[in-house]
Amino acid sequence: MVAPTSAAAIHSDDDSAKRRQILDGARAVFLEFGFDGASMGEIARAAGVSKGTLYVYFADKNSLFCEIVEQESLAQGMLSFEFVPDRDIEATLRAFGNAYIALICNPRGASAIRTVMAIAERMPEIGRRYYERVIANTIGRFGRYLQAQVAAGVLQIDNCDLAAAQFMQACQATLFLPFIFQTSEPPSPARIAGVVDSATALFLAAYRAPKASGSN
Repeated sequence: MVAPTSAAAIHSDDDSAKRRQILDGARAVFLEFGFDGASMGEIARAAGVSKGTLYVYFADKNSLFCEIVEQESLAQGMLSFEFVPDRDIEATLRAFGNAYIALICNPRGASAIRTVMAIAERMPEIGRRYYERVIANTIGRFGRYLQAQVAAGVLQIDNCDLAAAQFMQACQATLFLPFIFQTSEPPSPARIAGVVDSATALFLAAYRAPKASGSN
């Protein structure tokens, strides 16, 4: 016998649907008008809700924008990347590097980054929230994976968070800045792979643990 759906569950589903509706409308408005040009009234119209309903779910434009940025990262796989402990280290670095650059060097990801960079000086809380929940979160997860590889004797690293950030920066070389400042098109998968391969080789040359000498 199928258990009846509770009123609380129905209410929760309705809330989730309404929240998604608002976020979809807000995303369209931010993409069209940018952060400064977007208004809560315009967002409410695009989402098909009243302003009163909008404020039930989000206190202000800042919190709404930050949630969209976080969802963009989650949707595109950056924060959900799986660092499998027993996978070959070289394969993991390459897979992560390619996924990371594909995320930040595409129009949707870049739009969020440019908007955060443009408003962070005036509204540092947005910059901090984006950095902590997106960038620092990823560095921390990657750093914990590297620490596990150190414990397993695969790598020799004193500061795993620093090493994680170094690898991510090396993967960006010649790709991210030209793209984010709109001097080049999104890099091709082949070009991304070439830069990530180089970053992987540099990283392992610096941090791979030497193999023990075999006995004669």
